[in-house]
Amino acid sequence: MLKIVKILTIVIGVYCIAGLVPVARSIVVPSFKAVKGDYTYQWHRVANEAEQKSLKVKYQGSDYCKDCHPDNYQKVKASKHAMVQCENCHGPAVEHPESPQKLVIDQRRELCLRCHSNLPYRPKQYAGLSTGPIPMKMQDPEQHNPGIECTACHDVHSAGFK
Repeated sequence: MLKIVKILTIVIGVYCIAGLVPVARSIVVPSFKAVKGDYTYQWHRVANEAEQKSLKVKYQGSDYCKDCHPDNYQKVKASKHAMVQCENCHGPAVEHPESPQKLVIDQRRELCLRCHSNLPYRPKQYAGLSTGPIPMKMQDPEQHNPGIECTACHDVHSAGFK
């Protein structure tokens, strides 16, 4: 009989703790919701909405650049770099052209090698373009012109040679 009482006490204790977990979680963990019912990558903390809306947009996207830089915009959109955003190389536009008036251009070799390093797990084709899949131009940085920046020979806007 004593054994049954101990077992019942343990079972009742487990049920009580299990019942308290959701209550405690609702108090401790902030509420989250999905935007327009989209539960993929769109969760946010409800209490944080006003704070997020007050943040200054740092990256503007390529469409922001096309009115002032139509030639380079068209060259990029017609090239194999069509999916690369201007700010990947030029940095965040934030309040450009007012502040800063001119964006710094990152011409470091490492920037190009983020996509063009010959890595065993990287696909041999890129399928993100509307024109269809293209072979990825992979380079071994130790063999392919070491010590020279890629922009010395390559026009990144047209994704070809200068």
